[in-house]
Amino acid sequence: MPKHYTLYELNNMVRLALETQLPDDYWVEAELSEVRVLRGHCYLELVQKDPQSATPLAKASAKCWRQTWSVAGPYFERTTGQPLRAGMKVLLRVYPQFHEAYGFSWIVTDIDPTYTLGDMARKRQEIIRKLKEEGVFDLNRSLDLPMLTQRIAVISSPTAAGYGDFCAQLEGNDYHFAFSVTLFPAVMQGDGVEQSVIAALNAINDDIDHFDCVVIIRGGGATSDMSGFDTLDLAENVANFPLPVITGIGHERDESVLDMVAHTRVKTPTAAAAFLIDHLKQVADCLADYAARLQRCVVARMERERLRLAACAQHIPVVFSMFKSKQDLRLERLDGRLTALAQQRVADHLHRLDSLQGRLAPAASAFVERQRHRQELLAQRLQALDPQMILRRGFSITLYKGKAVREATALSPGDEIETRVENGNIKSIVK
Repeated sequence: MPKHYTLYELNNMVRLALETQLPDDYWVEAELSEVRVLRGHCYLELVQKDPQSATPLAKASAKCWRQTWSVAGPYFERTTGQPLRAGMKVLLRVYPQFHEAYGFSWIVTDIDPTYTLGDMARKRQEIIRKLKEEGVFDLNRSLDLPMLTQRIAVISSPTAAGYGDFCAQLEGNDYHFAFSVTLFPAVMQGDGVEQSVIAALNAINDDIDHFDCVVIIRGGGATSDMSGFDTLDLAENVANFPLPVITGIGHERDESVLDMVAHTRVKTPTAAAAFLIDHLKQVADCLADYAARLQRCVVARMERERLRLAACAQHIPVVFSMFKSKQDLRLERLDGRLTALAQQRVADHLHRLDSLQGRLAPAASAFVERQRHRQELLAQRLQALDPQMILRRGFSITLYKGKAVREATALSPGDEIETRVENGNIKSIVK
């Protein structure tokens, strides 16, 4: 028999071969398809995809043990502002390990956050480039914020402290402005941010006539949860939204793509509330200024008109007397002309009535005579067409089933027919 090995022996040979042939650490570029942290260890699934078709070209498992992960994980998150997550491209320092019982795996000894930052920056720049190519990057910013922006649609987590701070700030404003706030709940951190916020925007759009602007706020939460606001679909929805969008989702140093395409970006939910209050205060001040200017203009105009009326009042008696004399003369002339015209019009109509009366009697008699003659002619024609008269001249009518027979071919042997003559009916059987 040929020499054979146990599975353990064969796996041990593979382990020794890997340790001998690949003794060093290697930097590897890969995309994370899965990230799991369990009992302090981080388990990764790595994949390399075809740039054209996104078809996986290579896959492998990797592990970062607790001792390394407790240092590398927090450092990566502090540097990039995000935790390791599926879909992220990373640069890992690894060495191969093959265990007789658990198989092959890459062991992670270091993670380079600058590589991921570069990839994130490239993705962000690619999103910005696409938005500018579509011509929508500055579209929402070009909208005018309504003067009386009081009906606010808020997209936020209903349990977020920031949402409560936002409402409290609006309700307790020093100017006693009234705001109407409607909450559209959404997930504001994690993988569901994009679809949740887009769904909330769609719900607002369905009832858009009831709102003046949209406020997207995220109270609290880690900076690492900002990745959901750096997506192309969400940016396109906000950029194309027909109402001004105000964002207060991050800290001063964190500007997401969503912030870039929004109408106004502020730091926090309370800053968003302060912005709305200040905007309404500016409008109120402007309206007050307009009211004061209008009042001054009205007072000045009224004074000018008062002086003008006083001057006119002095001339009224003389002007009125002259006007009255002219109108009296004009009325006398019109009265004379009206009387003459009325008399002439009455005489004309009386003459026309006399003429019509003389023509009416002969015309009526002639019309009646013509109608009587026409009636006599119609009676003669009707009498000539009477079927009974036809029968009296010796003709007859043959009926089959109550209908006149016009052709012999319409009858068959054995059919019973009825013949009408002047003085009776004859029933016959066709032979």
